[in-house]
Amino acid sequence: MGSTKLTGEGKRQITSFFVPGDIPDLHGMHLSVLDCTFSSLTRATLGFMRHDAMQAVCDQHASIATVLWRSTLIDAAIYREWVTNLGRRDAYAGMAHILCELIVRLQSMGLIEDHVAELPITQTALADALGLSTVHVNRVLQELRRDGLIITDGSRFHAVDWGELVRAGDFDATYLHQRTAKTL
Repeated sequence: MGSTKLTGEGKRQITSFFVPGDIPDLHGMHLSVLDCTFSSLTRATLGFMRHDAMQAVCDQHASIATVLWRSTLIDAAIYREWVTNLGRRDAYAGMAHILCELIVRLQSMGLIEDHVAELPITQTALADALGLSTVHVNRVLQELRRDGLIITDGSRFHAVDWGELVRAGDFDATYLHQRTAKTL
């Protein structure tokens, strides 16, 4: 699942990928108009909770409100990294960075082992997240494979050389604020 924005010309920019356990619309509790679209990029199971019900829970339980607020702050940190991917990292580094981020986030949910995961994200979706053409995404993935950093087999992804992938992506997991990120 991801959030997207469309330009006036109909071009799609993916502004975030969500992993199982994410709550994609927390900011919507306090905003009257949604400024992006949420769409399923793969098969997904969703749960819904009305904003007024969630606000009532937060009003009654300050600790839950704190956890949800922390989640929105981490979302903002992720957005800042994605802006950096678009504006200052070249395609190779941006791709390595986004792959590292997904690995860490999936690992924190117990959905990855030994840097191997199912990543059913299409090259078109990666292109729309990184502001690249699908042809360029394909070339960058080939280069990452050729450099021995990753192996892909359909939607199966393996970070063969985690340390080098981290270096190539200028990736520092601190912005994700997850204790498990240090164990990778």
